[in-house]
Amino acid sequence: MEPPYAPGDMVRRHRLATRLWHWLNALLLYILFTSGLGIFNAHPRLYWGHYGANFDHAWLELDRFPGWITLPALYNLALSRHWHLTAAPIFAFALLFYMLWGLAGGHIARDLAFRRGELAPRHVWQDIRDHARLRFPTGAAALRYNVLQKASYIAVLFIALPLLILTGLTMSPGMNAAWPWLVDLFGGRQSARSIHFLTAFALVAFFLVHMLMVLLAGPVNEIGSMITGRYRLPKDRP
Repeated sequence: MEPPYAPGDMVRRHRLATRLWHWLNALLLYILFTSGLGIFNAHPRLYWGHYGANFDHAWLELDRFPGWITLPALYNLALSRHWHLTAAPIFAFALLFYMLWGLAGGHIARDLAFRRGELAPRHVWQDIRDHARLRFPTGAAALRYNVLQKASYIAVLFIALPLLILTGLTMSPGMNAAWPWLVDLFGGRQSARSIHFLTAFALVAFFLVHMLMVLLAGPVNEIGSMITGRYRLPKDRP
């Protein structure tokens, strides 16, 4: 049973492990994304299958990404790879730790698992309407994730982030030798590269929507709770 919180109360919202992983993850994903674009600039084409060379048909051809969005800003494949391969194992082990902590500590079962009736079309549609109308929960209801938040966080935590790691490993010649089944799983190294690219930009889209919701819900309270762990329950709008 939840304590009798009232709108305006200051409560504890995010645990230390969640806050540390959130900000570490944000930094690592920034490094991985920008250095990844620097690596992509070495051959800005994407293919399906095992090979992918100049005479193979590319399903996507792009110009090089500009320096303001790559790490480093000036094209340097070796340095981009250095940044990427330094951040990647930290990112992978941090994700593994957070998932194990979330399972063992009950965070996933308590906060992310869908409750009875939440996936009913009527309930989902109401949640979509509330988001479209910018009607954010108030009082103790603001402490619980709604069905769209749960769905997006589950998709990111258990699908998108592991997919980035697995497709990244598939592009490694060393991992191809150690775990050849990874190449077969994704239908070839070039297919893994394409999935890696698409997943990365799907996460960028998630980040943009996430930041928009934070700004609309009240950035000081939302960001502050992810720093200090304390959150002021929103009051009902007049």
